[in-house]
Amino acid sequence: MNRNALALALLLVHGGAWAEPVVRADDPRIARMGRTVARTDGSLRFAYPGVQLSLAFEGKALSVDAAASGERSVLEVVVDGGAARIIKLSAKSRTIKLVDERQAGIHRVDIMHRTESWHGVVTLARFVADGTLHTAPVLPQRKMLVLGDSVTCGEAIDRVDSETKKPSWWNPRASYGMLAAQTLGAQVHLVCHGGRGLLRSWNGRTDNDNLPDFYELAIANEEQRVRWDHAGYWPDVIVSAIGTNDFSTGIPERDSFVKAYQRLVRTLLRNHPHALIVLTEGAILNGERKAALNGYIAETIRRVGSARVHAATTMHHPGDATDAHPTRAQHAAMARELVPQLRDLTGW
Repeated sequence: MNRNALALALLLVHGGAWAEPVVRADDPRIARMGRTVARTDGSLRFAYPGVQLSLAFEGKALSVDAAASGERSVLEVVVDGGAARIIKLSAKSRTIKLVDERQAGIHRVDIMHRTESWHGVVTLARFVADGTLHTAPVLPQRKMLVLGDSVTCGEAIDRVDSETKKPSWWNPRASYGMLAAQTLGAQVHLVCHGGRGLLRSWNGRTDNDNLPDFYELAIANEEQRVRWDHAGYWPDVIVSAIGTNDFSTGIPERDSFVKAYQRLVRTLLRNHPHALIVLTEGAILNGERKAALNGYIAETIRRVGSARVHAATTMHHPGDATDAHPTRAQHAAMARELVPQLRDLTGW
């Protein structure tokens, strides 16, 4: 086929626009929210829950080539604000249809990563289209960063009573952090890892990546670590909801915990010189352990001595008989508790 014939073959019927059969995943017309890593071939890798790619597409058919490092990673796809479609990934790359219509039209497509770093690392290689991408959807100017553990990651929100826990139960879209950001008109990065704490993991181990470690990472899968460039995202507000797992094996020693939190908060202040920092105890702890963590937070704030560091309180949200993580309704309640406190601090 000669050059002119090829050009004619690529001309779309609707509106005479040029077809773009292959679009790099890192194309600037695709808005990205959350920590991602772009590779030289145009593919994107990510692992934190809540990473979202959004685009506006005009045409009849759009697909994406996707894979994951394991068999447990899950994406959700929402087209034109409709119901979420759950996509389970595998190590073998496959083509996922996003839009498949009989007639051309303009569509908004949102792809969100639902699972965690330890489930696997996702790679989106490219998009394949029969039409054109419009300019990237505009993300909110306000920016939040929410640091935490499995609660922040949205673990077990979509639980099913009669089933064994599975990756599809994770749902960051319904998590307190994303709900609070949505209410406040902000975009949000969730930087979280199930089972981890400030100093030690749920089982008392200190040799895993805990929050001060994975805060520095774009990909926190311990087999595929990639560092994060903090200049890539300038949050206005940072919420740190950590400590539940530190307290799961007993109340940690006060001075070591507070000193570790001091170091982390000072790092946050240095890396994000315009951000307000809000420390909260999370939802699962109760009684003596909750009171101790609140005391440690207050002492951390006192020792840091910055007007940019504050505390926020939450109620106890113990999950249900199926799972100890907060339910969907409890996450919504957590967001309602957090939002007024953030409004008071930010004026939003």
